[in-house]
Amino acid sequence: MIVFNLECLNGHTFEGWFDDKEDLEKQQSQGILACPVCETTSVVQKLHPIAIKKSSNNTTQRALQASQEAMTELTEKVAEYVEKNFENVGSDFTKQALKMHYGAEDYRNIKGTTTKEEDKVLAKEGVPVFKIPGTKKSKDDLN
Repeated sequence: MIVFNLECLNGHTFEGWFDDKEDLEKQQSQGILACPVCETTSVVQKLHPIAIKKSSNNTTQRALQASQEAMTELTEKVAEYVEKNFENVGSDFTKQALKMHYGAEDYRNIKGTTTKEEDKVLAKEGVPVFKIPGTKKSKDDLN
């Protein structure tokens, strides 16, 4: 058994016990892994803090590289999940989010862009928004 730190889309953190990494990924892909607080199935593995012994420059470099690779992998997984599970409403994000917030439209997962002024409006209206940085697609992905 292995314990992974997990975090849902709403920021709740919790632990999950799994047979191995494949078991975690299988449960995520099947949508059966859910947050015990809000029951959302939008759950990702959270990086686990580790202690690094300062013994040599090579060891530190390898640890830093491993950490960067883990962050890159996590970023790619989040981007892939959002791409598959969220409707891109582009610059209409604020308008669509407000309509859903006030019940004029049914709730659905959306993604898009906002201006700083629109961010202020959403915050003032109490619309929960989770901002993630965009990822650049390679030229191969654009064809």
